[in-house]
Amino acid sequence: MTTQQQQLAPSIEELEEQEQRLTFDRFTYDDAWALGSLMVELARERRLPVAIDIHRGGQQLFHAALPGSAPDNDAWIVRKRRVVERYGAASYLVGSRFRAKGTTFENSSRLDADTYAAHGGSFPIRLEQAGIIGAVTVSGLPQVEDHRLVVAALEKFLGRPARSAGGSTD
Repeated sequence: MTTQQQQLAPSIEELEEQEQRLTFDRFTYDDAWALGSLMVELARERRLPVAIDIHRGGQQLFHAALPGSAPDNDAWIVRKRRVVERYGAASYLVGSRFRAKGTTFENSSRLDADTYAAHGGSFPIRLEQAGIIGAVTVSGLPQVEDHRLVVAALEKFLGRPARSAGGSTD
């Protein structure tokens, strides 16, 4: 990661706060469709070459591949989602925790890099009363941007905008 990317990257504390704030009280098939459609709308407005995926309980509920995306994006989606499923945290947060220890996920996780990718873009679907039930994943942009797209969509969908430094919402 370049120095500029590190400066733009959210801190571990910010990533953990996002996970606490962006939880669902329920998540239905209709919610998956609505969230996925919102993500497609955001990506089209920004002309982003991404693939978008929503899984719940091992079932793919939504998938879209936008112009400029490639089959490789689908492989990245699977690898990122596996990190969420295994670690119970956003793929970007998992990778950030390894980097904070002065190492990388690839060098220290002891997991096959062809199966797992702790790169930004997969975020847990967490129910307030049940825990993680799935993941929403984006691939096609630099990892910080993949993560931010998912977070922006979840904030809009859940009506929970990012908190400012003063603790109020924007």
